[in-house]
Amino acid sequence: MKKIFSNYTFHFIRYSYVFILVILGMPFYSCNKYLDAKPDATIATPSTIDDLEGILNYYNFINARYPSASEVSSDDYYLTATDWSTLADAPRNYYIWQKYDNIGGDYTAPYSTIEYTNVVLDALSKISTSDISRKNIVQGSALFIRASNHYALAQLFAKAYDKNTSNTDMGIVIRLTSDIAVKPVRSSIAETYSSILSDLQRSVLLLPASPSQKFRPSKPAAYGMLARVYLSMSDYKNAALYADSALSLYNKLINYNSVSTTATIPFAQFNDEVIYDARTSAPAALSSSKAKIDTILYASYTVNDLRKTILFKKNTNGSYAFKGNYTGQNNASLFTGIATNELFLIRAETAIRNANVTVALQAINSLLITRYKQGTYTPYTNTDPTQLLAFILQERRKDLLFRTLRWTDLRRLNQDVNYSKTLSRNLNGTIYTLVPGSERYVFEIDRNAVNISGLIQNP
Repeated sequence: MKKIFSNYTFHFIRYSYVFILVILGMPFYSCNKYLDAKPDATIATPSTIDDLEGILNYYNFINARYPSASEVSSDDYYLTATDWSTLADAPRNYYIWQKYDNIGGDYTAPYSTIEYTNVVLDALSKISTSDISRKNIVQGSALFIRASNHYALAQLFAKAYDKNTSNTDMGIVIRLTSDIAVKPVRSSIAETYSSILSDLQRSVLLLPASPSQKFRPSKPAAYGMLARVYLSMSDYKNAALYADSALSLYNKLINYNSVSTTATIPFAQFNDEVIYDARTSAPAALSSSKAKIDTILYASYTVNDLRKTILFKKNTNGSYAFKGNYTGQNNASLFTGIATNELFLIRAETAIRNANVTVALQAINSLLITRYKQGTYTPYTNTDPTQLLAFILQERRKDLLFRTLRWTDLRRLNQDVNYSKTLSRNLNGTIYTLVPGSERYVFEIDRNAVNISGLIQNP
């Protein structure tokens, strides 16, 4: 990673005061003694376009700190009681859906990244440059990153979007300024998603059609994120529109026949399906030595489905572990960026929900023919809307494992009695369950945010 980004990282020491301002300036994870601190603005504020690009190009702070708690709580894997007992308090509680408010990085890291983008956006208007295109890309990138992190937080700390209650349901704190005097206040769900969508729609107008590097935002990335957000809102018309917009600019799929079935790391970082590269830290609960793939899920892959050997490896006890991460790393870090396979699946699902069977079949078959052994895939032809949708949703789960997408899917599908699901865990005979609509589908806000800033805590 260091080698890849050596030409793009900025001088951390030079900007350490910027990050000190960012970390200490956010009231919900700073101590009271810092709230009145007023660093020298000439030291703390970036002053050139190079400075702003430097902040946004720092991969480990901008791209690599998305929350992973939702995946720890999801249903694509299980832990043995012994492995569960070795985990820290937070993941142990996430795994069995218990109330827990010492959240730490899953709450604070995205907000600190958001604050970096606000520093960039607030400074941009004060910086003079004749290169308007460069300035636009900086602005568009900051808006995209801010929206992506707000969205990630909303999947954990707010209810699933419901248009009937979105104006009264409690959302998250939306931070649109680096001004530490602005007290954090929770928005409604409607306001939360309106802000996310606004940032993304503004970014589309500013970003390039193709990025210089895949860890930088682009138009297809912004279109793809819009498709993801609208899908989570069950707005299938707009999700379809933006998935199509993204795929019109970039639509490469990997033919899995060209991928090694025995490789420890089968996919490279920045592979052909990646449009925008981002990831989480590596949660211990999801390490290959602990997380076992759900047996029913694994059995759903047929013998000619290359995903069965490329995405998984067999453990000595007969269980299976996941190895098909698009991060290009041999650890539990999760790919959270935008990739074309997700967009093909959004196109397929939204097409059938919008009563366009032909497009739905074209999209799902275009994806699946790349996943099966050469010459063995029989295109899906069932035009019954109910059965086709069920097939597409199953393939979505099978192709997008360990990307923090499953939790959002569970939350939105629980709103439909035909697709709602009760989850269960078994630890030495003790059964834990998570029923559709449970309050435990919303994580508690970090206790420091509540104690210091007085935020309303989730139930």
